[in-house]
Amino acid sequence: MKLISWNVNGIRSVIKKEFAASLEVMNPDVLCLQETKAQDDQVLETLQDISGYHIYANSAIKKGYSGTAILSKNAPLRVTEGIGIQKHDQEGRVLTAEFKDYYLVNTYVPNSQNGLKRLPYRQQWDHDMLAYLKGLEAKKPVVWSGDLNVAHKPIDLKNDKANYNKTAGYTQHEIDGMDNYHKSGFVDSFRHFYPEVEKYSWWSYRMNAREKNVGWRIDYFLISELLMPKIGHAFILNEIYGSDHCPVGVEL
Repeated sequence: MKLISWNVNGIRSVIKKEFAASLEVMNPDVLCLQETKAQDDQVLETLQDISGYHIYANSAIKKGYSGTAILSKNAPLRVTEGIGIQKHDQEGRVLTAEFKDYYLVNTYVPNSQNGLKRLPYRQQWDHDMLAYLKGLEAKKPVVWSGDLNVAHKPIDLKNDKANYNKTAGYTQHEIDGMDNYHKSGFVDSFRHFYPEVEKYSWWSYRMNAREKNVGWRIDYFLISELLMPKIGHAFILNEIYGSDHCPVGVEL
C-alpha cells in the first residue's frame, strides 16, 4: 500500500495544474488531500473525471476555506468527519478512514497565523487531537497524515534561528505539541528513515523560495509504534508541483 498526503492549496486550482497526470505518476493506493478550499459537492465535481478511486470529503462551514479529502482505491470500512468536538469540527480539518488493520487520519492542523494570534487555539487543538488519536489507537494502530503546520526540529526548516518563537509553525509551544505526539508513541516516519536529511515539503510563493529550496517540512506521516515494522519506506516528492506544498508518503 502506498499512502500519500498532499496539501493542494485549493482543489479547483490544482486540478488545472496537471493534477491528474501527477496522480497517475504517484499512483497512490490512498491519497489524503488538505486545504481543498471547497464544499463537499464541489470537491466531487472537481474530481469527477478521476477514475479508480472512492472519494470522500470534509468541508468547512466557511466556504472556500480549509477542507480535507481522501481518495482510496479500496473503499474503507468507514469514514468519519471531525474528532467529535464541535469547536474543532467547524473547519473540515479531520477525515478518518478505517481500514481492516489500521485507522488513517487525514488532518489539516490549524495555523497559528500572523502575530501568533491563534496560538492558544492551536495548543488546545494539539491537546484534543492527541486524545482523539490515542482513543483510536486503543482499538487498532493509527496512521496520521497531513499538513501538521509545525517544523519539529532545526533540520526541518531552512532558517530556524530567524523563525524560532516568531513565526507560526516554529514556536516552542508548537514544538512541544509535536514532542507530545512523539512521547505518546507516534513515530515521524520520514525522520525514522532519514534522520539527517534536509528535505522540505512547503515553500513560500515569495522570493523564489522553492527554486532556492528555502522551505519547511511541515507535512508528515506519524505512525503508531506498533505499525512501524510494516512501514517499508517514507518519501517526500519534491518533483511534484501544483501547490506550495509537495506530496509526502509512506509504503505500508
